[in-house]
Amino acid sequence: MMRILVINPNTTESMTDHIRSELEKIKRGDTELTVVNPEHGPVSIESAYDEALAGPPTLELVRRANEEGYDAVVLACFSDPGLDAAKEVSGIPVVGIEEATIHVAAMLGHKFTVMTGSRSRVPTREFHVRLRGVENSYASSRVLGMSVLEMDADPDKAKARILELSRQAVEEDGAEVIVLGCAGLSGYAEDVERELGVVVLDPTSVAFKIAEAFADLGLRHSKVGRYSVPPVKEIK
Repeated sequence: MMRILVINPNTTESMTDHIRSELEKIKRGDTELTVVNPEHGPVSIESAYDEALAGPPTLELVRRANEEGYDAVVLACFSDPGLDAAKEVSGIPVVGIEEATIHVAAMLGHKFTVMTGSRSRVPTREFHVRLRGVENSYASSRVLGMSVLEMDADPDKAKARILELSRQAVEEDGAEVIVLGCAGLSGYAEDVERELGVVVLDPTSVAFKIAEAFADLGLRHSKVGRYSVPPVKEIK
């Protein structure tokens, strides 16, 4: 049996429950799925400050996953908070939903557009596509104008906004793939794809399936350079 831990790095349990419900629909029969969130930290992650606050409790959950015999970890936040540090301290693969999905998006179409909650996060999306080396495949980010908690509380409004902005991205930006840039948007991809006829990616589902594949193949992060184990030191 394969065991995968999915971490919602914010503390909103309704979002954790939503992620669990969607992943239960797609997991393999022999995969044991556990979805958790930290007890302490921000209720949503919408800034670099939120990412920094979410980092330590998320890393503690990654450390525990290694101790408890999990085969892989998924960080279910589109900002991938603490991802590099998690890869350093982990002997099992840690898959960030943003990193995984923008690479997949670049494989599935000429250009992709990311749906994001607020305008202030657009520069971060632009920075991350450059960091991951997929800037030539990036068409745009489209702003939903909704907070993460609003998306979680009003799924009908969120879905309507996604559909409206995705249509604009296809017609005006040349997008061939739409990326739903928030873990709280899990479960909306199928309806939008059916309506518009373009590929729509739910990052949590994509990353989860990649985690299953990594575990199947016995793949791990290379420890010879960027993700080498950090030196042990006293922390005061």
